[in-house]
Amino acid sequence: MNVHEKINYVEYPAKDLEATKAFFSKVFGWSFVDYGPDYTAFSDEGIDGGFFRANLSASAKHGSALIVFYSNDLSQTLAKVEEAGATILQPIFSFPGGRRFHFAEPSGNEFAVWSDIE
Repeated sequence: MNVHEKINYVEYPAKDLEATKAFFSKVFGWSFVDYGPDYTAFSDEGIDGGFFRANLSASAKHGSALIVFYSNDLSQTLAKVEEAGATILQPIFSFPGGRRFHFAEPSGNEFAVWSDIE
């Protein structure tokens, strides 16, 4: 359902669309719909969005917004992310309210995963 003046969609660049799709499918169970050779979309994942082919990547240290996933088992999610080929940018660390880690998926985009469960 589209809600007036609420965040509705997010787009990320992807150097390797196939590797990015495979990563998110394996780790988070996402499915994609391709719109030509240079764009793929996902839906029903907390927010709808897509990846467009580009030689760029999103990184919080360069001012990009950071998408943060929630996990009931942070260590298990970290293991899945590593097994699927992500680069761990920040290992699990504590912050007020929980713990989290940051990773880069195969196209280099930074994401984080947090939990309030010890």
